[in-house]
Amino acid sequence: MTTTDIRAMKGNREKIPVVTAYDSPTAGLANAAGIPIILVGDSLGMAVLGYDSTIPVTMDDMVHHTKAVARSAKHSFIVADMPFMTVQVDSSDALRNAARLVQDGGAQSVKLEGGERVAEQVRRIVEAGIPVMGHVGLTPQSVHQLGGYKVQGKIKEEVTRIFHDAQDLEEAGAYAVVLELIPSSLAKVITKRLSIPTIGIGAGPYCDGQVQVLHDILGLDIDFVPKHTKQYLRLNELIVQALRLYADEVRAGTFPTDKESFNMDEDLLTDFDGPG
Repeated sequence: MTTTDIRAMKGNREKIPVVTAYDSPTAGLANAAGIPIILVGDSLGMAVLGYDSTIPVTMDDMVHHTKAVARSAKHSFIVADMPFMTVQVDSSDALRNAARLVQDGGAQSVKLEGGERVAEQVRRIVEAGIPVMGHVGLTPQSVHQLGGYKVQGKIKEEVTRIFHDAQDLEEAGAYAVVLELIPSSLAKVITKRLSIPTIGIGAGPYCDGQVQVLHDILGLDIDFVPKHTKQYLRLNELIVQALRLYADEVRAGTFPTDKESFNMDEDLLTDFDGPG
């Protein structure tokens, strides 16, 4: 899978499935399922690190988790998020951080949040030979500025900004752009006007592809289900049930049994059978 293949999928009207993964086991499962693109999202801050936003996630976090994903995702195209304040300072800083995710982390591409304000950084990274996926609409790293996790593009000014941000990213050399939490009609117009694929999350059915957080679609979170998510499993219930059964059997002394134990030549214990 390459950026050329991804662009061709839009031209062939082939929908593009994308999921997040943050470690080797989940990346291996996504790879085995034939998922063409795996996003190592900074959403790992909430999904696996226990933060309440993506903002505390560091470059070291991203490199560490991207390495883990790259070890198992042998056929999927790996995209790694550039975390908060690793792009915004200047183009040189952005290029240096993007290079870390590719060179040290093993990603094939990086993803940046923002449109016009990061267009120059996108251009510089692409010119250096690193593919860039853009991200507009709700940009979680700007959650405090945006006033929370809410749908963007409900007023004229937001519609204009999102539309032009997507165009700016295409002009800067991005090969695809994520559209997050925007009305489906706006996503439809953007998808039609751009020559590069759009990847939606909470942006309706008209995007060229969809990305979802693995933990959301598998139902790993006990309490939270985003509106834009469909739970294909409720693993949290199965896992809690299994852990309770395990604990009950340990307490009752019914696990482990001989089946889960190892044998040896009992004669080897002769010298240890005396009083003690």
